[in-house]
Amino acid sequence: MRRLLSGASGERLELDAYLEDFDKRFWNAGTSDEASFWKLERQQSFKEPGVASWEAFSRGDWDTALALIAEQRSHYERYFQKIAEHGFGLHRVRVVDEPVTPYLQWELHLLRLKEQCGEDTRIAKVSDLSPLESGTRLPEIAIIGSSALYEIIYDDDGKLAGGIRYTDGGLIAECRKLIRGIHGSGEQLASFFKRRVASLPPPAVEG
Repeated sequence: MRRLLSGASGERLELDAYLEDFDKRFWNAGTSDEASFWKLERQQSFKEPGVASWEAFSRGDWDTALALIAEQRSHYERYFQKIAEHGFGLHRVRVVDEPVTPYLQWELHLLRLKEQCGEDTRIAKVSDLSPLESGTRLPEIAIIGSSALYEIIYDDDGKLAGGIRYTDGGLIAECRKLIRGIHGSGEQLASFFKRRVASLPPPAVEG
């Protein structure tokens, strides 16, 4: 996938422009067979300032972090109902290296809630990606139907910084095919969570 993107022409969008463009395209993804949203998450740690649950986790208040996630259930029920009414689905591949990082332990609790509300999430192991990575990590990718593919950009601290937008239909189709392949061979989040996450002690505070 990195090879595909390196040979393509994309437009760098700073954070505000990226968020505006993404939101506009997301809710106009369409209802065709290719209208679904696909996301590949590869990095093992991010920073999400402004997200109350993440902020509780980051200061070591694990019980509050989990309680704040649980409080979002009605929000995500409405969100995924709106997605369904727009005629498309939301599919995610979450790459997990083990041992699970503190951030991922937090995020997997959030993704489990989203899955229960309608998101289709599969877990891929880092070891399963070796044929695709060959010395360089897969990028963070979001695909909105056939409209746009974004390589999501983060700063050195792991905070969202914008994205590179690609609109070539052939590139989008190729990358979607790769992500769907990883998704299809991945483990359902519910079973992975039960096996590897549910019994973990509260995570350490990340530096």
